Amino acid sequence: MMDIKRKKQLLEEYKNRKPEMGVVSFRCTATGEAFLGIAKDTRAVFNSTRCKLSANGHPNQRLQELWDHYGESGFELSVLKVLKYEDPQADHTDELEALREQCLAQDKQARRIWR
Repeated sequence: MMDIKRKKQLLEEYKNRKPEMGVVSFRCTATGEAFLGIAKDTRAVFNSTRCKLSANGHPNQRLQELWDHYGESGFELSVLKVLKYEDPQADHTDELEALREQCLAQDKQARRIWR
């Protein structure tokens, strides 16, 4: 059994960790279409999005169609921009959305993963 002090320490470390935040891209290599999302934890977003797509449960129909047709190997998953930040407790949504807008402006075949 874990003692309370250790549990508190682990919780504190978790709250203060600094996951990579940024703009993630799911690009279909066959069509060139890219779907950009903002992520407060890039690794977690890749995992959850892949899981939704594999379970045929992603709300973005076009992305789901491409995934169903080409499979995971037909996609390039990447982090396009990383947000540099200090405070892991602060809300960085506006900064992340601004980064995504920059990426969308640079790539005419890109669109948002989520509306």
